[in-house]
Amino acid sequence: MTDNPNHLATPLGKPRARSFGIGFDGSPGSFNAITDVPGVAVGYATLISGDGALVVGQGPVRTGVTAILPRRRADLATPVFAGIFSQNGNGELTGSHIVEETGAFNFPITITNTHSCGVSRDGTLRWMQSVLPAALDSGWGLPVAAETYDGFLNDINGHHLTSEHVAQALDRAASGPIEEGSVGGGTGMITFGFKAGSGTASRIVEWHGRT
Repeated sequence: MTDNPNHLATPLGKPRARSFGIGFDGSPGSFNAITDVPGVAVGYATLISGDGALVVGQGPVRTGVTAILPRRRADLATPVFAGIFSQNGNGELTGSHIVEETGAFNFPITITNTHSCGVSRDGTLRWMQSVLPAALDSGWGLPVAAETYDGFLNDINGHHLTSEHVAQALDRAASGPIEEGSVGGGTGMITFGFKAGSGTASRIVEWHGRT
């Protein structure tokens, strides 16, 4: 059986693991991505500029932000079930306390470099105030903003990410197949000397007779 084209390559044609014959347990959904969950959408803003030696405030810039909408835009104020698992005891995550206490959260999730988590959190609140002001009628919001570290490839202390970039990623969020690799919050990531980046996957499971 020929594998689903969405499982073999990203929309821009970047190969995924299955294109190399690497199989994984379980059956992936149509896109093999978190967007297989109805209502979930993903968007990116990617910042790439400059070359050569680091000059703080100028570059090189290799960063960005990933935005994840857990529900369609009109329903973002409605909480979704959530949990937290820390694999290595590290990783900043705003909004983590309410997730641990209540097992739920609302508003979008953003992923960006370590020094821009505050910008992405605040940018999310500004965006929510713009597109769904009733969601903040209670007077508070605790969006989730998570870190990736890109300080080896990016001018992380130059603080190049802005609230406008966060809004761009949120506005671009869409369902369907999504890009992977050096996009959004994964743009400047490395892993023990190898290039890393954003990844996604999904698995179909059965629960009480439903998939």
